[in-house]
Amino acid sequence: METVILAVVIAVVVLGALGGLVVGSRRKKPLPPPPTSVPDITAPPAEPHVGDEAETPRDEARRTIEEVDLPDGSTPVVVEEPPVLDVPVLDVPEPTAGRLVRLRSRLSRSQNALGKGLLTLLSREHLDEDTWEEIEDILLTADVGVAPTQELVDGLRARVKVLGTRTPQELRTLLREELLKLVDTDADRTVKTEPEDRKPGIVMVVGVNGTGKTTTTGKLARVLVADGRTVVLGAADTFRAAAADQLQTWGERVGAHTVRGPEAGDPASVAFDAVKEGKEMGVDVVLIDTAGRLHTKTGLMDELGKVKRVVEKHAPLDEILLVLDATTGQNGLVQARVFAEVVDITGIVLTKLDGTAKGGIVIAVQRELGVPVKLIGLGEGADDLAPFDAEAFVDALIGD
Repeated sequence: METVILAVVIAVVVLGALGGLVVGSRRKKPLPPPPTSVPDITAPPAEPHVGDEAETPRDEARRTIEEVDLPDGSTPVVVEEPPVLDVPVLDVPEPTAGRLVRLRSRLSRSQNALGKGLLTLLSREHLDEDTWEEIEDILLTADVGVAPTQELVDGLRARVKVLGTRTPQELRTLLREELLKLVDTDADRTVKTEPEDRKPGIVMVVGVNGTGKTTTTGKLARVLVADGRTVVLGAADTFRAAAADQLQTWGERVGAHTVRGPEAGDPASVAFDAVKEGKEMGVDVVLIDTAGRLHTKTGLMDELGKVKRVVEKHAPLDEILLVLDATTGQNGLVQARVFAEVVDITGIVLTKLDGTAKGGIVIAVQRELGVPVKLIGLGEGADDLAPFDAEAFVDALIGD
């Protein structure tokens, strides 16, 4: 028993000694020196919130509510008016009735040489063969044509023989009646632009270069607008430089929309689009200006036929107007014949029927094509195009 107690006491002593050694070794280990200053800690940059400026705010002078000047109502507040856009001023075309009076007067001043020459010869006391030959020469020089000239001379001979004595007024009446027979007063000269079963009416204008085709199309648009119609222009002359610009200028003057395509593009495509837009816009008339071409160029004439066929996919053409330069005389008849073979000409427009032209071309071209002259142009003015009136034309030829 005593041995056990002794062993326990020895163990306790040993453990106590070991514990003291451990504590002593810990006390001898030096501790790290305390920090001399507080370290700077840099916070990560905070991202700006909604509405915050991205840059660092700067100190600026700020005013209080008392320092801000508020309107007291005595000074009127000026409100700026929106700018006024320049609206193009449209032309007001001259009515058709006024044109007829003015154009008849101009035609009378420039064309009555034919009538005066005939009346002078017919007033001779004795009408021998030489006189009748002179009458024939005057008529042929005036581009009346061989066959119509022979008809007119035969008719005059028969009536003068029956009449016997001839006063100036009787001669004038006789000559007027014979000329009216040749000009044909019964022909329908209406430019058909109002089909009964549909809208719009479709008019195609054809002719050789230099006859005034594009200008005539623009002037015809003015005639229609003056009569209260709405018009779309188709610039299918894609080969002549600035032809589309020229036609568009004519249209802008009277408020007509112009459909055009790229330069040297397909004219049939432009014509097709013009009719399509005209139908969509609900206008009254679509006028299609085609490219001028020499009547001797087969390929170009075939293309004109293509334009006609493409347009008729929409609707039949109501008018195909052939523009002829009245100063070309008999050469114009050759052109007319070739165009009539390619497209069905329904009417003729005679341009430049001024002092340099011969009035007889009206008779000759109608005989050649079997279609009437429907419009005439007597000058360069915008309103120098008017419906052809047979009686007014003959009266202008022979004078008052």
